[in-house]
Amino acid sequence: MNSQKQLPSLRALRTFQVVGKYLSLKEAADELCITASAVSHQIKGLEEHLGIELLIRKTRALEFTQAGKHYYDYLSEMFARLESETHQLWAEYGRKIIRISVPPFFASEKLLPKLDALNSLIPDTDVLLSTPPSGMKDHPAEADLSILLGNDNWPNMVTYPLFAGHLVVAAAPSLMKDFDNSSFKSLNGQTLIVHENRPEGWSNWAKAVGIPQPKAGKVLRFDSMSSIMQAVSRGLGFAIVYWPLSDNWFGDGQIVRVYDTKTITDEYFYVAHRPEDSKRPGIKKISEWLQYELKHDG
Repeated sequence: MNSQKQLPSLRALRTFQVVGKYLSLKEAADELCITASAVSHQIKGLEEHLGIELLIRKTRALEFTQAGKHYYDYLSEMFARLESETHQLWAEYGRKIIRISVPPFFASEKLLPKLDALNSLIPDTDVLLSTPPSGMKDHPAEADLSILLGNDNWPNMVTYPLFAGHLVVAAAPSLMKDFDNSSFKSLNGQTLIVHENRPEGWSNWAKAVGIPQPKAGKVLRFDSMSSIMQAVSRGLGFAIVYWPLSDNWFGDGQIVRVYDTKTITDEYFYVAHRPEDSKRPGIKKISEWLQYELKHDG
């Protein structure tokens, strides 16, 4: 009788590899679209199956054990190889499909209005859009193209800048009637709206402007940019938003810029793909098309 243990499930291995990438249950859960509790349960199950401790759990952090780091390095290489070979298989033998990962708000504001033009550009290829809620940080494994926000810190990707991420303070016209916008100090004591996935928005804006971070009278938190824009337009508070990503909302008067200051950060919106996809005609066409279409937004 064969006494050799069964191999762990591919799902458990993938979960551990993603946890190892961030050393954070929450960030891994966001990428895997499951709860942090489910991630923790899968890691414990993997450790029990192997009979080996892979991670050291501290109060606010995770650390690899020696065995865990060795296993993580191996799995990362294995999944990268599997990902590359799978995409090569799709490119050579599969139906022509291009998977684009786009943050939900970017999709609604910039891509969906141009979708007919995109389909006309590549009539022999199907476009599959995915809108991960915590997108813009990393290129998803299953995507051919993605929209990312950052300072071009993806060394293993080919990236093309689309437009700069300017930060502006936005509010409903109704809030401006009794608001003194001649001073940044007027924000103190106001209701400030914060994006759960980008909580540093107010501090980044204040730092760029050169002032102390405003002291909120109350904070409203939302986990999507669409919810934030709806809240702002209803006069629920002040928010930091990206320009020109949200320019349609300003154009039709639903919201206004509180200050004339348009803060330039070191972050840009990029379209990204893997180096091995550079010669795929559809990838090249869409990348160039996005740069051309959004050039006026820079």
